[in-house]
Amino acid sequence: MATSSIKKNFVVSGADQVEKFANAIEESYQESLRSAPASDLKITHLRGADEVKKFMAKRKKTNA
Repeated sequence: MATSSIKKNFVVSGADQVEKFANAIEESYQESLRSAPASDLKITHLRGADEVKKFMAKRKKTNA
């Protein structure tokens, strides 16, 4: 759930309410992990011109 979708202020007070609120947040987070599609993405972080040049050289070799 995006935080921008929360449009109402609410107050959580008392140990019981705080515990319930924390559990609800944790449950929501765990549900989002279960429903997220698996990803087969490969990510390459490039830092600096030399790394970019090496990466592009590899790319040209595989496409040739």
